[in-house]
Amino acid sequence: MNFAINAPLSPKLTPNMELAHRNTFGLDAYAELAYEISSAEQIPELIKIIQEQKMPWRVLGGGSNVILPAVLPGATLLMNIPGKELIKIDLTHTYLSVGAGVNWHEFVTWSLDNRFPGLENLALIPGTVGAAPIQNIGAYGVELADYIDSIDAYDSQDHTFVTLTKEGCCFAYRDSYFKQHPGRFIVTKVVFKVPNHWTPHLHYADLAKQFLNAESAPTAQQIFNTVCAIRTQKLPNPKVIGNAGSFFQNPIIPAEQYEALIKKFPQLISYPDALGTRKVAAGWLIDQCGFKGQRHGPVGVYENQALVLVNHGGGTAKDILDLASNIQEKVHQTFGIQLEIEPNIL
Repeated sequence: MNFAINAPLSPKLTPNMELAHRNTFGLDAYAELAYEISSAEQIPELIKIIQEQKMPWRVLGGGSNVILPAVLPGATLLMNIPGKELIKIDLTHTYLSVGAGVNWHEFVTWSLDNRFPGLENLALIPGTVGAAPIQNIGAYGVELADYIDSIDAYDSQDHTFVTLTKEGCCFAYRDSYFKQHPGRFIVTKVVFKVPNHWTPHLHYADLAKQFLNAESAPTAQQIFNTVCAIRTQKLPNPKVIGNAGSFFQNPIIPAEQYEALIKKFPQLISYPDALGTRKVAAGWLIDQCGFKGQRHGPVGVYENQALVLVNHGGGTAKDILDLASNIQEKVHQTFGIQLEIEPNIL
């Protein structure tokens, strides 16, 4: 079941590559020098040359969590490393090795097709496997960190390949060791471990109510199908309307602040966490401030989900960030909460 592909050592170079197709916001942008990385072995020599020439550089996966400027100067490494492989099964878990350039949703689909359930709650999240742990993606009560065994990456500072265990990745809500050290690591492979004895995760309210009257527990495939249906209903298709999914993180606030807010705003939507703090629904905050469905020139806030900013066509990074700033200011004035932008601003 090994789908790994051997690639030549020299990455393909395309000068002045258009990137509108490589970012889900659909922003018009181009990379001065675009290198297509199809194997980990291509990276060390390329990084050496880039650093010797003191060029700015960055890695771009599926472009689902980025805001691109009109021009990306220097080198842009397009992460295309393929491969999906079952590497072992022990008494408790199954281990899957996946290349960083593999499309995330395609991998989740593949895992179910091959009877490795566990990742179904994370279906239909855009982007690549390599980008997923940087942000520690999560949805419907599940975080990627719950299924990580180890991550292979190239350390551009120490000029060596490293393998980080789950503990070494320092995962937290939408955070990781990689995100804390931007521009240092290039993720090349992720090893996942999924439990051999699968149980459904249905504690997220929107998902739980879909199976409330079911006569038996849902299968992993049924959860996958339901998650896809919910996300399709709530989130716009980036091929139709440019967007990067959830634009703001759900803020985490102290219990004392939550108690004060709930007295003033009884309908406030939030969730408790293990640390005694509260995770507040950013979409609800934005909706209460009247932004849902608003259009500001070529950009706006999606009519079905206030957490999503959209590019109706012709929008720029400045247009998006100006709208985001207006939302942040209004939410802070109204609720005393500072929203944090989720996509990376390149």
